[in-house]
Amino acid sequence: MTQVASAPTAETVVDAGAAEYPPLGPDSLTWQVWGTWTGMLQGLWAGSMQNMHPKLGQAVWDHSDFFGERWERLMRSLYPIGGVVYDAVATDGAAGTGHQVRDYHLTIKGTMPDGSRYHALDPDVFYWAHATFWYGNVRLCERFGPWLTEAQKRRLFEESKAWYAQYGVSMRPVPDTYEDFLGYWDHMCRNVLRDHESVRTVLDIGALPPPPFMSFMPAGIWRRFIAPPTARFFVWLTTGFYDEPIREMMNLPWSAADERRFRLLGKAVNLVMHRLTPKRYRRHPRSRDAWDRIDGRVPRDAPLVETPARNLPSEAQRDNPIHYCPVHAARRATIPGRVSEH
Repeated sequence: MTQVASAPTAETVVDAGAAEYPPLGPDSLTWQVWGTWTGMLQGLWAGSMQNMHPKLGQAVWDHSDFFGERWERLMRSLYPIGGVVYDAVATDGAAGTGHQVRDYHLTIKGTMPDGSRYHALDPDVFYWAHATFWYGNVRLCERFGPWLTEAQKRRLFEESKAWYAQYGVSMRPVPDTYEDFLGYWDHMCRNVLRDHESVRTVLDIGALPPPPFMSFMPAGIWRRFIAPPTARFFVWLTTGFYDEPIREMMNLPWSAADERRFRLLGKAVNLVMHRLTPKRYRRHPRSRDAWDRIDGRVPRDAPLVETPARNLPSEAQRDNPIHYCPVHAARRATIPGRVSEH
């Protein structure tokens, strides 16, 4: 792993090689399959897989208020994460979302338990987070549809390079081919990733309050009747997405019966989301907004859809540069076809 001695600046992390990759557009497979509400079912998988990287997990443990505002951070983070894929083309090049996301990490650094240093923009650390996003896309399609061919998986890998290039960071850790990536992923799962307090805390959602969009629910009813079965279901769901070496490391059993139930669930999700739900309504607001711009429903220079104010951090934390905290943009009520945001 690269040892980072001091905090990089926005100037020092920019990689000239990233300029070789133009942003993805509506003709890409990534635009077609990324950014749907189905991805919420994989939220614990992505968060826990990221935190299994020793340096990333330590950074989250030391710096993030993720554990104090779990729902809010997840809900608001979906907007810039999706925006790295969509914003540049959807706004005719006006957005710099990838660089904004990169710069949230400029000040995140510290010391590992063994005395070595970590920084969130260590190329190996930053690429691992991206790997969970793009490859999570493949895993989600493998399990819940839309089903992908091997050629489509290779195409998504090649497109993931252009996606990653939008951050303007070192391209050094990026594998050359899809087969190389699979080798990288297996190596990480077997030899690098570790169980960590931040991983277990991500998986432990039973003590969380209701999410902000369910704030009307009495806390007692949530804790007694809703939270326990929800927590059990999502741990089971996340275990189904894990590779076998991760299940073994985390001591999470997975039987043949579990696999059968998981496959049935996948078929049901695919039926509901990809056959019965209209394409526009299965998309997250940031993804839907991008397609609305491409289709002419929304002007290209309209304000980007941002997270609802209920998902913002506390007033005391809103100037902290490690938080994604946009000014909540008022939506233009006069724009035809506009859908309310979540």
